[in-house]
Amino acid sequence: MISSRLLNLNKLFLIGMMALLPFGLAAQSLGDISSIKVDDLSDQQIQVLMNRATEAGFSEAELLQMAQLRGVPDTEIEKLKERLEGMVFGLQGGQKPSTSGPKRSPRRQMGFNEITQGIIPQEEKLEDDKSASEPIFGLDFFYSKDRRLTFEPNLNMATPRNYILGPGDELYVDVYGQSEQFYEASVTPEGQVILENIGPINVSGLSLDEATEVIKNRLSVFYTGLRGSQPNTFLQVNLGNVRTIKVNLVGEVRLPGTFTLSAFSTVFNALYAAGGPNRNGTMRKIKLIRQDKEIAEIDIYNFLTKGEQGLNVSLQDQDVIWVQPYLERVKVEGAVKRPKIFEIKPGESFADILSYAGGFTDEAYRERVNVTRMTDKEKAVSDIYNEQFSLFLAKGGDQYKIGEVLDRYTNRVQVKGSVYRPGNYAFQEGMTLSELIKKAEGLSGEAYRKRINIVRTNDDLTTQMLQIDLGAIEAGLSPDIPLKREDVVQVPSIYQLSEEVYVKVSGEVLYPGTYPYSQDMTSEDLILMAGGLKEAASVANIEIARRTADQEGREFSQIIPVPVRQDLELSENPIGLLPFDHLTIRRKTNFSLERMASIEGQVNAPGTFAIRDAEERISDLIERAGGLTAFAYPRGATLIRRTEFYQTASEDIRKERNLLNLLERLNRENVAPTESQKQMIDRINAYLFGEKDSSQNDMEESVINARRTLLNEISASREEVDPIKIKETEAIAIDLEEIIKNPDSKYDLILEEGDILSVPRQLQTVRLRGDVIYPTTVRHETSRGLPYYINRAGGFDSRAKKRRTYVVYANGEVSRTKNFLLFNLYPKVEPGSEIIVPTKGPRIPIRPGDLVGLTTGLATIALVITQILNNR
Repeated sequence: MISSRLLNLNKLFLIGMMALLPFGLAAQSLGDISSIKVDDLSDQQIQVLMNRATEAGFSEAELLQMAQLRGVPDTEIEKLKERLEGMVFGLQGGQKPSTSGPKRSPRRQMGFNEITQGIIPQEEKLEDDKSASEPIFGLDFFYSKDRRLTFEPNLNMATPRNYILGPGDELYVDVYGQSEQFYEASVTPEGQVILENIGPINVSGLSLDEATEVIKNRLSVFYTGLRGSQPNTFLQVNLGNVRTIKVNLVGEVRLPGTFTLSAFSTVFNALYAAGGPNRNGTMRKIKLIRQDKEIAEIDIYNFLTKGEQGLNVSLQDQDVIWVQPYLERVKVEGAVKRPKIFEIKPGESFADILSYAGGFTDEAYRERVNVTRMTDKEKAVSDIYNEQFSLFLAKGGDQYKIGEVLDRYTNRVQVKGSVYRPGNYAFQEGMTLSELIKKAEGLSGEAYRKRINIVRTNDDLTTQMLQIDLGAIEAGLSPDIPLKREDVVQVPSIYQLSEEVYVKVSGEVLYPGTYPYSQDMTSEDLILMAGGLKEAASVANIEIARRTADQEGREFSQIIPVPVRQDLELSENPIGLLPFDHLTIRRKTNFSLERMASIEGQVNAPGTFAIRDAEERISDLIERAGGLTAFAYPRGATLIRRTEFYQTASEDIRKERNLLNLLERLNRENVAPTESQKQMIDRINAYLFGEKDSSQNDMEESVINARRTLLNEISASREEVDPIKIKETEAIAIDLEEIIKNPDSKYDLILEEGDILSVPRQLQTVRLRGDVIYPTTVRHETSRGLPYYINRAGGFDSRAKKRRTYVVYANGEVSRTKNFLLFNLYPKVEPGSEIIVPTKGPRIPIRPGDLVGLTTGLATIALVITQILNNR
């Protein structure tokens, strides 16, 4: 039995097979579905197809039946059936889909997008769509790239009572009341329904209401309660699954052919299935032919422009939809809402075309439309005026051009510059300059009244500049100026007469830089604006560098000493600043931050110590550290000192580090800070982050971000790539034993910032490196010389430079091998020493070619010398 469910199964099978086809087949036309080879499909592909059919409510038998209807050969159908029977599908209980559906299952439908979701990313185009470059109105209505509009009939709606029954329709007959019975039957190809124990009843060609009366009359013989004016038994006839019909689409459609559709389908449904008219097809005169008679003519424009579906009639089996070539077309360009190509019928006017185009846009010039028309020999141009739109009859090939309003103003004046509301204003005859400024709510404070410019546009579009003294007009000394259309009034600012003025401050203030100048500004005001004086600032050494106007060019600036108090309080005779003054606050003499030196290793109190004075030495540092321990090895002590390449943190960075540590401590130790602590936190925030928010959470995040920024700034200069490897620190060899014995001697070095004195524990080993047989570390033995330790490492290697062997002692000193005649005088080896044997490098063998060249050269020289001697 072919039920109407085959309509949806038809689509499902087609799309499912397209998803399973190789790429090359999937891109072919729909007729290629008959070329599917089941042997080329994997079990996983077939399982996907069956699972989708099951989700849509279709059985295995219906799937095979639909495949047969789509033109798949019987041999492939049998193969597909065998493959399905041998597979286990992922359904409940591990069972295959049932071959018989529920007795009264509802009608199902699945949209195109739902079925193809995740399988077909984008539907293939049926033909080359050139509508992007030449857009034809309505061409993409039934077929577009995205296919969002489906026009699929709603199979779940109530069956219309005027629905005409035919072979394939399934009827549900309910008898209820005093007698109860249910019948389910399909209309046979002969047009009959056969009810159990009742017999055949002819219903083909009848509406649902008419069939209900026929069936009621037939059943009333068996159920007498159906008769009379007061029956006690009732009858209801409903349509189950809808039958399918075959509709032929011919003519200028994208995909002509015969389509299997639902009996609920209309002309629009059929056109959608065929992709709609092609570029040559008409959209204004589509004919529906039934039994060789034209029963309807469909104009799609009525639906597109008015939403009317009056002629979108329902289809019947074997109906023919004929799409003829288009009638005539015109082109509309310019300022309309739908600038496209439109098909016209005879007798339509430009007003009709304008309605198809959606009307004018807001910028359109509506008084006149330009049209280019084809005559028998050439083109002609005409003008259509507004009152002629409904009278001017359109003709095929017309090109209508709708212009836009001019980009000019009929009554505009402008005011710019130092007024409160600059912009465009409506011009009126007799308007004056004072009236326009009044409309702009007057001049702002910085307006320069003595010279206001009016840029006036002449009739030939040249411009003229007028200079006006507004102050004289306001004082009544000059007459007001009448304005003209398109005048532009420019009110300058006093700041336009000179460059922007400022003052600068540098030196020992928190925020040195450039600041805006104000009249009667003093040095103390500028210092306060810069955050105040630093600790290192010297109030006795502050001066102003002022620009001079020396005509001879001998004097560059005037230096003015400024007396400033430490607390910056007001003075009786303050020195005022002038524009571009540069205030410099110098540093106190000999002011410096604390300097630190460290001692580590075998001392009684290792750590970091502040250097007391410029004469503190190594012996003083050892004394402050409590002296050496019993296990110290003074001969191996080393002083690590910073080189000139060491990147020292600036005073500002040090201060920021200290403030960050203080801020972290305040946040950590004070969950609920006091009022004074909150103010301190706010001050630190203002200095470090430019914020004044003392909330706990924001503060912790700010501290973390600031610390990261600070560390990045400190290490930024160290990340620069230098072709020469530069050391920031180096070890200095010292004789600590001599320093302890003779303090303040030449061996006792003066400490510097960042010095680290390292005193090792008693050392007992000697290390051997370089060109020895087996580099190793051995135990130090008293009274043993360097050859002894070389032998402990296996002796010299074959390429060793014995005469260059040297020893590096624990304190950093180096002693090399000395040579006397044919003897090598090796240096002494002490505990902690490192013996290094250099290498001669790789031996480069002489190539045969080089040897021949050398021999030839020597032979040539010998011959030359012999010849010279013979000549003498």
